[in-house]
Amino acid sequence: MILEIDNVELYFKEKRILNGIYLKVETGKVTGILGSNGCGKSCLINIIFGELKPKYKLIRIDNKPILKPLYQTKLVAYLPQYHFIPNRMKVKTVFKLFKVSWESFMSDFESFSIFKNTNLNKLSGGERRVIETYIILKSERKIVLLDEPFSHLAPLNIDKVKAVISEEKQRKAIITTDHLYRHIIDTSDNIYLIKNGHTKLINNLTELEDYNYLSQGNIIK
Repeated sequence: MILEIDNVELYFKEKRILNGIYLKVETGKVTGILGSNGCGKSCLINIIFGELKPKYKLIRIDNKPILKPLYQTKLVAYLPQYHFIPNRMKVKTVFKLFKVSWESFMSDFESFSIFKNTNLNKLSGGERRVIETYIILKSERKIVLLDEPFSHLAPLNIDKVKAVISEEKQRKAIITTDHLYRHIIDTSDNIYLIKNGHTKLINNLTELEDYNYLSQGNIIK
């Protein structure tokens, strides 16, 4: 499956946030979005999901225009920056509700076994983020949008989440963005940089220096 987002224009009052945005996302690949704080990364993901209505957008799947919000197609799962599951829901109930295997989760995150009967609001922010990210990645949806999946995670859990992303991309199209740019670079097959409201496809990591997104010497080889 090929998902294309084209000609996105977004304004807040008279201020232009995004203009002429284009992304191409494919099953089997992770597409990373980078950009400075406030450049519109989260807005773009919200637009793709269908939660935020821009002045203009065109979304195509396999060259066919999608005329309704993408979330209404039942093709997409979305991880927002905020906690989206009710605080007092037990962890085991979350997995049952989202139809995700607890046993599979335990094979990847064995240390979380003690939380099975715990309410989500009793977990740390990082522990809760692991669970939220996992259930979104393991959903049956063919498109996955991840906004800040690595924030507040312990280093060991970051590595495990990266492994799940690598596994799930084999059958899904994944878009991800995070201010922790090193992890986006590490997990992405294609990278777009939002600069001055436009997207720029990064063919070589040194371009991130050329566009003044990263200073010289910060590029991961």
